[in-house]
Amino acid sequence: MSGILDNVRGNELRRQVSGLITGGANTFLLDMKEIKLIDSSGLGALISVMQIVQSANGKLFICSISEQVRMLFQLTKVDRIFQIFADQEEFNRQILATLEVDKKG
Repeated sequence: MSGILDNVRGNELRRQVSGLITGGANTFLLDMKEIKLIDSSGLGALISVMQIVQSANGKLFICSISEQVRMLFQLTKVDRIFQIFADQEEFNRQILATLEVDKKG
């Protein structure tokens, strides 16, 4: 994703995630390093995507948010419902390693 997360891009994100779930995916990492701005419909789309993923017993994570996006998340309190990582490396260390252990266990 890049640029502005708005209604058009939010709808596209919902379609992509729904298609991936249909294909069997259940763990998602949204890398937002290229997102400069999120409007209200984009924020609603993120929440909708989270609900789609959760209803399929999946998990959704976010990484690499800008300071402006972080402030929006804090103001709207959505930082409390998303698990946010500094970058993909932190996600890999904390989550993927845990998922691999769970598969082996």
